[in-house]
Amino acid sequence: MFIGEYHYRIDEKGRLAVPAKFRSDLKKQVIITRGIEKCLILYSKKEWEKLAVKLAGLPISKEKNRDFNRLMLGGAMDVEVDSQGRVILPDYLRVYANIKKNVVVVGLYDKLEIWDEEDWEKQKSSSEKESKMIAESLSELGV
Repeated sequence: MFIGEYHYRIDEKGRLAVPAKFRSDLKKQVIITRGIEKCLILYSKKEWEKLAVKLAGLPISKEKNRDFNRLMLGGAMDVEVDSQGRVILPDYLRVYANIKKNVVVVGLYDKLEIWDEEDWEKQKSSSEKESKMIAESLSELGV
């Protein structure tokens, strides 16, 4: 289970250290893809395979399904975790997520989000301002 917020710097080669406490769960290979809010999402191979099967099973006759598959599946890259627990963030994904130097890795149970630090602070601030409304909406779902 991935939880928490971790601050890191991207090195000159575009590498990001994965939080040490998550490395054993991720093993040596991960999938990184585009997130919906201009962040990146890092999945273990096992979790990615579950998601990919669901996405591939969506009816291709619907334009929104095709578009979402292009975003998630087409944007994905399998990446090796090196011996020091780092992953290379591909250039096209760093550009998509506006990632420069300082990043925040956010644990979301079965995946990790990777945010440019400034964008994360804006997202977090917005969510915190809306927390009451979000909580009320979730209560309607039984959460």
